[in-house]
Amino acid sequence: MNVLLVGNGGREHAIAWKLSQSKKLDKLFIAPGNPGTALHGKNIDIGVDDIKGLVDFAKDNDVELAIIGPEDPLAAGAVDSFEIAGIKAFGPSGPAAQLEADKAFAKEIMRANSIPTAESRIFTSFEDAKVYIASRDEAVVVKAAGLAKGKGVFVCDEPSEAILVTEKIMCDNLFGDAGATVVVEEKLLGEEASILAFVDGKSIYVMESSQDHKPIGEGDTGPNTGGMGAYSPAPVVTDALMDQIVADILVPTVDGMNRNGTAYRGILYAGIMVTKGGPRTLEFNVRFGDPETQPILMRLKSDLLDVMLAVCEGRLDKITLEWDSRPAVCVVVASGGYPGDYENGKIITGLDDAAKLKDVMVFHAGTAEKDGDIVTAGGRVLGVTALGDTIADAKAKAYQAVDAISFDGAYCRRDIADKAINR
Repeated sequence: MNVLLVGNGGREHAIAWKLSQSKKLDKLFIAPGNPGTALHGKNIDIGVDDIKGLVDFAKDNDVELAIIGPEDPLAAGAVDSFEIAGIKAFGPSGPAAQLEADKAFAKEIMRANSIPTAESRIFTSFEDAKVYIASRDEAVVVKAAGLAKGKGVFVCDEPSEAILVTEKIMCDNLFGDAGATVVVEEKLLGEEASILAFVDGKSIYVMESSQDHKPIGEGDTGPNTGGMGAYSPAPVVTDALMDQIVADILVPTVDGMNRNGTAYRGILYAGIMVTKGGPRTLEFNVRFGDPETQPILMRLKSDLLDVMLAVCEGRLDKITLEWDSRPAVCVVVASGGYPGDYENGKIITGLDDAAKLKDVMVFHAGTAEKDGDIVTAGGRVLGVTALGDTIADAKAKAYQAVDAISFDGAYCRRDIADKAINR
């Protein structure tokens, strides 16, 4: 069958790589793709926000399945548009995608269905938010309610800091319309984990656990990013804890979305804080995480296209997934200055040397081709991912590959997976 994959990041490169291994695949188109995805299919010059253009291309090229990678087109109703055109589409509907696109909506779903999460308040007025924050005497977390590319969450240890952040979001339009509403919540203490599951509206199939590293600096310091690395599995998620997460968080969420009239289908990603009192929901995403996708798909031995079709056709209960028992570690190599200002167009060398290493994949994220060279074209440039017999072994392989790659200003954290190793 012909498949159209929408997106151009490291997540999409990993998905394209995995889809290309399917015996069911005839042609794979990636819109717009990147130099990495071009190794596994044909890149198409259509932007992720051009939903009409994407649907028209799919109709003209006998595409039977569209896979929507990023959150923006999902929230804009891309899945609905493909389905209206008679084309299967993997991902939630536009209304269901508000579970990520609107954190205030997500909080209301959690409250209505007794899903464990942080105590919070929702504000559409800066003055009201300011008064509330000033009354607090403990650390709070301030979140832009809309989509902010993973950068809209601020952990503030002092109320004064939280007020300044809220002012930047709501008054200075730091994230545009995405910051018109803010969520202010208590700071949860514990260790984070990422739980991703396939959902077909009625059945849930949980993937192997993973852990992301959001802050830019080692030791989880500095501002949040889209993610500086990830590993799978996450030892903090025991079998018993996973059972609790499924029972207390995933099942009530899917049931609650159904009762809300926004039936959920696609990837349900729960960001979890493992506290002393049990798992608490930090946020929901409605698509594969980036960079969690890279180590998770490195470990998936089953046919990804097969399970995606099962989700679209409502037969997820007939699927069994097989996983590589070896852990995987992904290290993100970023442009100097990210998540702030950075320069593009830096020539990347060493990609071929890194690709020769056993059990290593270099997934392109922010790259482009220029005059025969691969150059930087984004904040997060590469997701260097490796399998190993242990997490420490996988980490060593990943950094061996990282050290083979070079470009001006390249930056990465050197402590990815240390939490797991130290356990």
